[in-house]
Amino acid sequence: MQVKKGQSIEDASMQMIEDEVGDHQYSNMEWQIVRRIIHSTADFDYINNNKIIFHKDAIRNGICAIKNHHSIIVDVNGVIGGLNKQNPIDFENDIVCNISRSDVAELARKEGKTRSQAAMRMAVKDMQDGIVAIGNAPTALQEVIQMIKEGIARPALVVGIPVGFICAAESKEELRSLDSTPFITNIGRKGGSPSASAIINALYKLVRAESFP
Repeated sequence: MQVKKGQSIEDASMQMIEDEVGDHQYSNMEWQIVRRIIHSTADFDYINNNKIIFHKDAIRNGICAIKNHHSIIVDVNGVIGGLNKQNPIDFENDIVCNISRSDVAELARKEGKTRSQAAMRMAVKDMQDGIVAIGNAPTALQEVIQMIKEGIARPALVVGIPVGFICAAESKEELRSLDSTPFITNIGRKGGSPSASAIINALYKLVRAESFP
């Protein structure tokens, strides 16, 4: 495919995705997110065996959380690395990642948890009405689910798309069972920080589209 003069590589890539996918089952807003994931991963399986699943209130809650300046909690720095850095600045959203804090390591040892679990526990106040985005650690997602069940965490949206062989698919299945908490997740083992970042970036694009019609 030859990119025409004046046409960005990103635009050309998005058009290629549109052409290759054709008809799909997603709404317009859902497709903006799924397409961004495919663009970031070059993996069309996110609409097939490992397809993306949306809670009915997921996108609206995510947009509201961003517009109301709530925090975005991530499990690893890799998710931060994939974000458009100007977005959280413009919308005054704190990006919280506790995984490298020394006191997180100490809490993990004390409580017999993984660092990812301890990092989520330490971010509980930031989670209230915010977005939790997990792309790497299934144990982080499991801990957030447990905190929700305990009634101590009330995020507006959980983006749960960790990658892996141990508990990755299972943690996503458990997330999908939480009717009271909006989520964006997928089926199976696939996932990763680039996918989590892509979802957040796509939400920001939807916010900007609402703000500047």
